[in-house]
Amino acid sequence: MLKVGVMGAGHLGKIHLRLLDTSKKYELIGFYDSDVENASTIAKEFGYTFYDDMEKLIDAVDVIDIVTPTLSHFDCAKRAMEKGRHVFIEKPITTTYEEATQLLELERKYDVKGQVGHVERFNPAFSAVKHQIHQPMFIEAHRLAEFNPRGTDVPVVLDLMIHDIDAILSVVDSEVKQINASGVSVISNSPDIANARIEFENGCVANLTASRISLKNMRKSRFFQKDAYISVDFLEKKVEVVKMKDAPEKEGDFDMILQNAEGVKKQIYFENPEVHVNNAILDELETFADAIEKNTIPVVTLTQGTLALKVALEVIEAFKN
Repeated sequence: MLKVGVMGAGHLGKIHLRLLDTSKKYELIGFYDSDVENASTIAKEFGYTFYDDMEKLIDAVDVIDIVTPTLSHFDCAKRAMEKGRHVFIEKPITTTYEEATQLLELERKYDVKGQVGHVERFNPAFSAVKHQIHQPMFIEAHRLAEFNPRGTDVPVVLDLMIHDIDAILSVVDSEVKQINASGVSVISNSPDIANARIEFENGCVANLTASRISLKNMRKSRFFQKDAYISVDFLEKKVEVVKMKDAPEKEGDFDMILQNAEGVKKQIYFENPEVHVNNAILDELETFADAIEKNTIPVVTLTQGTLALKVALEVIEAFKN
């Protein structure tokens, strides 16, 4: 079992602590949090060992799980990697592209592994259909959330939209060509609602909307490709796959047939891929343990996390244009 320590014991940090404590692939050594009063309460309530010194926690483990506010991701990861520790970093990887690229250099220099917590990659609905998404040419994503003060220290693009940016980059095999975006600050000092149109070199277009001031929660993405439409509901863990194939010579009474202006007939049929319920956070943490133990590439590498951050920051920069 890998010895692991958690940095950050806020809302998400407590979830990580609980899951790591139950994992069969990790031995939870303890945690660090700058808020001593909060940390002491958690240690007393759950029995986790509290380290009041970050360096001592790093020295005691093989892996550091960083669940601190984004502003401190770089410093925490740098300290851990310089001591040869593997790092799991909650998204976004850092606050700046420069910091992220420095972590890539540290990863190579100290021969450690890193993974970024883009948890939607492990969403069972996305996992159920990802292998069917081939060369999508139009993608539409909506990620809407009710207002929560937690997370408003960063723009909604880094808080919410980056989930969809990462998921889209994982299925579109092309470079980003152009980004147009707009964002509006309603409650926070940074944008609370944003829309981005991302054009890729291969002609694919992704239209993304993210909001943290909605009346209801929604996390849906739709992928359109040749002869197929794939819908993923990340929130409800549901998928819908609609495909087309050449119509049979002899049509059945219940076949759904479309005919275009040229007379070409296509048959529409539906697929219902099985969605295996899982705990996505536990899965991302345990696949990272597997990557370390087997010396394989993590599911969401620091390089991929850096690219998602780069595109997200370009979306924010496009607000000014």
